[in-house]
Amino acid sequence: MSLFKKIFSKEKKETLDKGLEKSKTTFFGKLSKAVAGKSKVDDDVLDNLEEVLVSSDVGVATTLKVIDRIEARVARDKYLGTDELNQILREEIAGLLSETNIGNETEFTIPADRKPYVIMVVGVNGVGKTTTIGKLAAQFKKQGLKVVLGAGDTFRAAAIDQLQVWADRVEVPIVKQKMGSDPASVAFDTLQSGVQQNADVVIIDTAGRLHNKVNLMNELSKIKRVMQKVSPDAPHDVLLVLDGSTGQNAFEQAKAFTKATEVTSLAVTKLDGTAKGGVVIGISDQFQIPVKYIGVGEGIDDLQVFNKIEFVDSFFK
Repeated sequence: MSLFKKIFSKEKKETLDKGLEKSKTTFFGKLSKAVAGKSKVDDDVLDNLEEVLVSSDVGVATTLKVIDRIEARVARDKYLGTDELNQILREEIAGLLSETNIGNETEFTIPADRKPYVIMVVGVNGVGKTTTIGKLAAQFKKQGLKVVLGAGDTFRAAAIDQLQVWADRVEVPIVKQKMGSDPASVAFDTLQSGVQQNADVVIIDTAGRLHNKVNLMNELSKIKRVMQKVSPDAPHDVLLVLDGSTGQNAFEQAKAFTKATEVTSLAVTKLDGTAKGGVVIGISDQFQIPVKYIGVGEGIDDLQVFNKIEFVDSFFK
């Protein structure tokens, strides 16, 4: 049962279309060259298409799945014109992503039976972690939910200050300690404060370090253990934030973090400023972890719930 009831509005669709404009323009520029001078989809076109998809950061494994699907369709239909390729790609990628129930949401949702609902946010520095937390808090608050933030990235004073700025902007309480404090202590205090304030959602930031996965794993495990003293099943969501503009590097970060801790959802940010939007297709296909949110602009409302059908529709519009 969702606490939020929202449709994928016309305004959100327009924002999504605009946010994917660079990716779409670059992709179709490459696609036009791939089929130049060809009237039907043959081996040469498929080879070129494979190159287009890989260079658009869809990822090798997902690209091969898409090519296999199109090859099967060519074999079945015997003659497919290159003028149909856009529609075929759209259908086959949508079909591929639709094989799981991941990414079917059109609205922000949290389970109604967990209160406070605890989200622990992880990811390397610079991916838009703090901004994502702030925008999430704004979306939840807009629905009348009570939100508490926790500044658990105690290794950078800037991280604490940035989260304070967002807390002030959204007008939600924040729990913080001085730089260098134990992150687990901050998480404990935040969750305790959330319980005392009868909060609906508690969002906790963590340090964005990946240079030593063993230390990261130990730190995140400790934060979880300490939170469970207050709420036995916390955190309810471990949200990994990835920078979509880094393309294949986002894949590598996802692999590294999923090895370091149990990640339950993903947010892919900065899609509006990049031509690498295809990375969302690959990440959605390759990781059995839902892409829950995408960032398609700088505005406070430009964090969207990821809906794979709407995404593919905008990408191929």
